Order: sequence, then C-alpha cells, then structure tokens
Amino acid sequence: MSEIEKSLNHFSMLRFTDDYWRLPSEERVAMHGEWGDQLRGTDAVTHCYQLAPMETSADLMVWSAVAMESEETPAHFFEALVNATSRFRQYLEPKTTLWGFTRPSQYSKARSRQQIDPFQTTRSPYLIIYPFTKTSDWYLMDQETRQGMMNDHIRIGKQYASIKQLLLYSFGLQDHEFVVVYETDDLSLFSTLVKDLRTTEARRFTLSDVPVHTGIYRPPEDPLSLWR
Repeated sequence: MSEIEKSLNHFSMLRFTDDYWRLPSEERVAMHGEWGDQLRGTDAVTHCYQLAPMETSADLMVWSAVAMESEETPAHFFEALVNATSRFRQYLEPKTTLWGFTRPSQYSKARSRQQIDPFQTTRSPYLIIYPFTKTSDWYLMDQETRQGMMNDHIRIGKQYASIKQLLLYSFGLQDHEFVVVYETDDLSLFSTLVKDLRTTEARRFTLSDVPVHTGIYRPPEDPLSLWR
C-alpha cells in the first residue's frame, strides 16, 4: 500500500423515499445511473454499501474520499456533493453524515499495515463505522500515561491482522471527536475484536461510540441492484 496523502472522508447514510418506490422499475434503474454519474463528477472516489436490513433508518451508505490538495478542497467537495445529490432529493432522504480528516497517529510512529486506503478500488465485504468521543479526563492525563494504554490497545488490534482500520479526526467539526472505520471479511471475527478491546484500560475513557453502522459492500458495476 502506497503512502496516502491527507484526505477528507465523508459518509452519507441515505433512505429511499416513498416517491422512489412508486417509480416503475425501469425509472428506478435510470435514476441509479444518473445519480452514479453525478457522484463520479465530484472527483471523489466513491464506494456504496448496503445498510438495510441491518438497520432500519437508512437503506444505503455512500463513502466519498478526496485528497486534500488545498485549503479550499472541503468547500469544493461539499459544493460538488450538493450539486450531485440535490436533483434526487425527492427519492433520497439523507439520514445522517459522518466525516473527518486523516492524519498521522500520535501513538504510533510507523504507519500500520492495517490502515485502510480510502482510494483503493477493491474493498472488503464489510464496513463498520461509528462516531467516537473520549472523556475530558483522557486529555488531562500526560502523554506517557495515554501512550501506555494505547500500546495495549494497539497490541490487541495487531492480533487481528486481517481487520483494517481508518481513523478520521472531527474535532470541532461535528458533535464527536473521531470517526472510526473498520473493514473486514468476517463480521464474527470483528465482533470478537471489539469484545477484546473493551477489556483494555483505555475503555474507561470512552464517552461515546454509538451509533454503529454496519454495511455490506456493493460492487461499482451494479451497486444499487437490490433496490430496483
């Protein structure tokens, strides 16, 4: 995996409206194609995931990733995303969004082989994402104490080498501080990893890590076939 530049990653959870389901099948297919063309026009790399029936509030999730080429990149991307989706708002209802920026970890000098590359075209079958916030006490501890607890956290993560992670920073941008993203081939194994991570000392300093969204990857050649 090549070295990845700083990037903006945005996740949209969307629900198909009643107006969408009233469309004849052939019109739904046409809408899918038009919407996909519009998303590709944002110049972001996009990936589509099925959320239903794992959750009831949204049907699908769109992950957009764009390299941070300048300070204007976020404004340009968000404008392009609005232009790409506004004409379809009669049929697609936004339910929630999660977004943030990548940056090097302060707890690990070397870039992990388990780090997700958002620009990679092939994806694992499952993606899990959730907002995350630590307690105030965590930030009031000294760096050495926090590093010791994170070393234990990292040690457990390395025991699950097939599970990859992307950490996004959202301080001051959304209600939470981070967006945590995992990719895996095995949901049961991932659930075991989470259980093991709950036993670390750092868990005491988790303020919030919900809601969790679990998605199934839909390949780009036919991402919306379930909803035709």
